[in-house]
Amino acid sequence: MFSNRYIFIYSTIMVVIAATGLTLAALVLKPAQDFNIRVEKMQNILQAVNITSEKATIENTFKKYIVESFLVNSKGEKVEGDAFKTELVYELKKPLDQMRLPVYICVQDNGDTNIVVQLRGKGLWGPIWGYMSFKPDFNTVAGTMFDHKGETPGLGAEINTQWFQEEFFGKMIFDESGEFKSIAVTKPSLGIKTIHNVDGISGGTITSVGLEHMVKDCLSLYLPFFELNKK
Repeated sequence: MFSNRYIFIYSTIMVVIAATGLTLAALVLKPAQDFNIRVEKMQNILQAVNITSEKATIENTFKKYIVESFLVNSKGEKVEGDAFKTELVYELKKPLDQMRLPVYICVQDNGDTNIVVQLRGKGLWGPIWGYMSFKPDFNTVAGTMFDHKGETPGLGAEINTQWFQEEFFGKMIFDESGEFKSIAVTKPSLGIKTIHNVDGISGGTITSVGLEHMVKDCLSLYLPFFELNKK
């Protein structure tokens, strides 16, 4: 039988070796992980303006179409900072007067301009997020991108499908009087068809409601910026 001292020393050495190996692996893999995160974010932003790109060309594609990016405060004014490096999940935890919201400006091949804003909310099982782009009227939706961490496959997870996201194209967030309406996500069985709603996902009610709240809550934060630029 081994003594308690031997077991303790052996266990300590093994823990140190394992910890050292994991630390080295993390350091080696971090540049690749950071690159993949950056690529995914660029792809998500481009998807919101209906542009796709291969991983190998994503940097050039992003620079070509996203001609400007900046942060705005709760008054809709531009403030200093890097929009791409700003994480909305942390900004939403700050007091309103300290929030900085990312904005991206895209110019399409035909000269059309799209304004992209970022969204963050909560689904059934965890966070949901996305981007939404608007035409220069700051009212009409030009494109969307939604994703999730762990919504139910075949149900709430459908928010990241093309058929669902395309429902938002052409919808409007203001009514004829200029009042903010956002975009409701309603039960398909209700058969409601307006410029201010889309059909939700059958069987994914909680995720649909969470997405509706995400869109309304986050767009509400961008309203001062919209109003300033509409004028």
